[in-house]
Amino acid sequence: MSAIPEPAAYSMFSRLTELFAGKPSSQSSETMAQIEALVTEALASLIDPDTGKTYVSARAVRNIRATDTVLSLDVVLSYPARSRFADIVDTFGHALADVAQGRRIDITVSSQITSHAVQRGVPLLPGVKNIIAVASGKGGVGKSTTAANLALALAGEGARVGILDADIYGPSQPLMMGLQGRRPTVTDGKSMLPVINHGIQTMSIGYLVDTDQAMVWRGPMVSQALQQLLNDTQWDNLDYLIIDLPPGTGDIQLTLAQKVPVTGALIVTTPQDIALLDARKGLKMFEKVGVPILGLIENMAIHICSSCGHEEHIFGEGGAARMAADYHVDVLGSLPLDIGIRLAADEGIPTVAADPEGRIASIYKAIARKVAVRVGEKAQDFSGKFPKIVIQNN
Repeated sequence: MSAIPEPAAYSMFSRLTELFAGKPSSQSSETMAQIEALVTEALASLIDPDTGKTYVSARAVRNIRATDTVLSLDVVLSYPARSRFADIVDTFGHALADVAQGRRIDITVSSQITSHAVQRGVPLLPGVKNIIAVASGKGGVGKSTTAANLALALAGEGARVGILDADIYGPSQPLMMGLQGRRPTVTDGKSMLPVINHGIQTMSIGYLVDTDQAMVWRGPMVSQALQQLLNDTQWDNLDYLIIDLPPGTGDIQLTLAQKVPVTGALIVTTPQDIALLDARKGLKMFEKVGVPILGLIENMAIHICSSCGHEEHIFGEGGAARMAADYHVDVLGSLPLDIGIRLAADEGIPTVAADPEGRIASIYKAIARKVAVRVGEKAQDFSGKFPKIVIQNN
């Protein structure tokens, strides 16, 4: 009687049973490497819905550890996604259930946000890892409201976030963030502490002048004011600083491109042709000065009647998609024309803070994750880790 041929390879479960048999102290480095390979194999097909890549290829799976009773690992994301953590734990748990063979599965999910590359020759800002400029090219498209809600959405996902209101002539963030009438604390006769509300660090010229005071300044003074607001504020360990730009492509935008370390820019527009004309100019300006475009955000894309539910594209349809196709960028999300967004901003409690579990807040959060993913995909900036060389006379 001929012998039954031995299978070409053990099943994954059989191999793991053998490899897990030893105590941690008795496991050789070779055995641990085999365990890591088998666990990685079990997770290889899991795709991160926010990046479209597998967690394994993104090197998010780390520190695989195994004993005879516990299988544990870390999932480290390059972007904030606290609302996703529980789902990730469940997904990984299901994928490893058979592999663990009755052992307890311990999965730790976290975000590790680092500094990313900016314009060549521009040093990073102390206390700030990444700067995101929010621009429109045209006023009245909801850029400031979008910037405020984007900041709150990033903070809600676990990031440390600030807003710089760069509109010197018409600051709006103090009102939107519920901070009108507040004054920043001056610490040493020069530096200011950011004014905080809803967990967001903010700074604006609106904190330094009366509400009805007109800023009758020429371009150089406006540019200097922006730099002082940016550099004289003691930002406290921010993962992201959102800069709410004024409309247009003038002095503020040029100063930002030349002297501020911008990680990337977002363009806010409506579907209307007249808004898209100016949005295109804003996008081209950032391209010319070497600031990457993270994507487009389409605001006021559709109106849904609160009485009958009728849907109507008041400002046109598909404009942002056409612009995105022309410039090979992505539309990160579309927001409705909704009275609740306006009311919440006017009351100083933007939508994401006023109704964090609501439908519109979920749209802002999805956009925020996409923005953070775009930033996380950029090359890292290691300049802060380089040693400083000091030459002195002995």
